[in-house]
Amino acid sequence: MQGIGWARRLSVAADAKGLIGHAGAALLRQCADKARLTGALSAAMARPGRLPGWDRGVVLVQLAVAIALGATSMVDIALLEHQRGLFGAPPSDSTVRRSLDELDARIRTRIAKARARVRDRVWGLLAAREQGFPWVVVAGRVPTGWIVVDIDGTLITAHSDKEGTAATFKRGWGFHPLGVWCQNTAESLAMLLRPGNAGANTAADHVIVLSEAIAQIPARWRRRILIRIDGAGASHELMEAMIALWSARRDVLFVTGWKHTPEDEAAIAALPAHAWSPAVDQDGEVQQAAQVAELTGLDSRLADWPSGVRLIVRRSKPSARHERKLTDFEKTTGWRYQICATNVIALAEVPGSHHGWFLDVLYRARGGAAEHSVRTGKAMGLTRLPSQTWNVNVGWVLAANIAADLHDWTRLLGLADDPDLAAAEPDTLRYRLWHLPARLVAHARRRILKIPASWLWAEAFTACWMRLTALPNPG
Repeated sequence: MQGIGWARRLSVAADAKGLIGHAGAALLRQCADKARLTGALSAAMARPGRLPGWDRGVVLVQLAVAIALGATSMVDIALLEHQRGLFGAPPSDSTVRRSLDELDARIRTRIAKARARVRDRVWGLLAAREQGFPWVVVAGRVPTGWIVVDIDGTLITAHSDKEGTAATFKRGWGFHPLGVWCQNTAESLAMLLRPGNAGANTAADHVIVLSEAIAQIPARWRRRILIRIDGAGASHELMEAMIALWSARRDVLFVTGWKHTPEDEAAIAALPAHAWSPAVDQDGEVQQAAQVAELTGLDSRLADWPSGVRLIVRRSKPSARHERKLTDFEKTTGWRYQICATNVIALAEVPGSHHGWFLDVLYRARGGAAEHSVRTGKAMGLTRLPSQTWNVNVGWVLAANIAADLHDWTRLLGLADDPDLAAAEPDTLRYRLWHLPARLVAHARRRILKIPASWLWAEAFTACWMRLTALPNPG
């Protein structure tokens, strides 16, 4: 019977004062202000001759903070009522809706430019950290100077008829947005909301969202860009568009999936035994059960594709879940084959990057990274879209992307030296930091946010606050 009497003589009273729920909102809002995001959005959303009761930039930042805390609808902005003592009264859900509905194409363009300027500042702060700028690790090597971006689509289910919903390729109903993420920082660079029946490999949509994403990369980091896409990237139009991005002042390289056909299998069959070399894993360790080979000079399909494209083939023993999808050729040889296409000859200053095993790891790492990005996006308000109207939902997607950026900026700038939180996902930070209760007290003309001393991550919370507060103030 031990432990069952905890509620004896316990009562509940809803009359406490000075309490702050979800105190982590203070960290997120401090990050937004120190990054100059709040001021930049206010300027971008200002309309000459109009003085709304609410600064639209503040509304968008407050909504992004609420989404980062877990909001999934505009009504959830009421969550910030807990922070009235910190930020003042929150905007109403009707104010949020009007603010999102006002985001026409012209204002969204201004917001995109404002976000790019803010991102330039944030990346400068990241580079100034003791840890330096976060470069991606590939096969145990660090391609310093290279910004890696991943393009991937996801599905958002709609449980009612909304403007733009349609049947999806997975026999669901909803939307099919296409997003681009920077894997160096995990930021959401751009996202194109599309109807549910939008094609997974629509090249025109990929070109649009990729152009918007590159515009988000600060100019001083835009000299070396590496694009990774799944099999949807294997189209003539998209490859030619990516190749056209290269210039004398900017290297733009790509690696994409490649659906193999009988022509590819004929080329694989022509490979001599000595052409295969061991594959490696993400840490650079040799994988005994998989091999890679260069297929470029043997594959007749490449004659119809842009010059300079290489094909790298990987073979591995199929698992039980792959058995149903094996081709006759794969069943005969006993191997499962995967091909990636790339225009990478070698990455500057990265030893071994010309080898097939390096390019194989580079492409395979895309899967896990893109899955993490999509999972973070879903955790940041993209499990469903809250409005019946298309324009409001486009605005919600933008707010969700800003929320994802706030999550990552706060993590990178305030928690980079904490091994448990430096790479934490949204749910982890919500449980450990964002949803922490606190008490707001006033003393000597100062306000003090008091958090429980016994909380396991109290030191991480206070350290994050001090690091964010120490950042230079906006000009």
